[in-house]
Amino acid sequence: MANVTITAEEEILQRARVEAARRNQSLSRFLGELLKEKFAQEDEYERAMNAFLSRPPWPLPEEAPRADGRRWPRREELYDRKCLK
Repeated sequence: MANVTITAEEEILQRARVEAARRNQSLSRFLGELLKEKFAQEDEYERAMNAFLSRPPWPLPEEAPRADGRRWPRREELYDRKCLK
């Protein structure tokens, strides 16, 4: 493991010291675990986003199932009005 020096506002460092003490950890270990958790969350978000974006898009309305078994109307059928011609 590597050591790192950080610069932060005293108020933030004091809160970090209190939280580390509450967890019975050193400040160094607490900050290390905090960063590890943050990066794990970002990695999980990235995996979820990639999984979502790699799925095929929702089927077109005419291909999607309909509860009553009928097919969905095509766009041309919806807009095939005599007044529009």
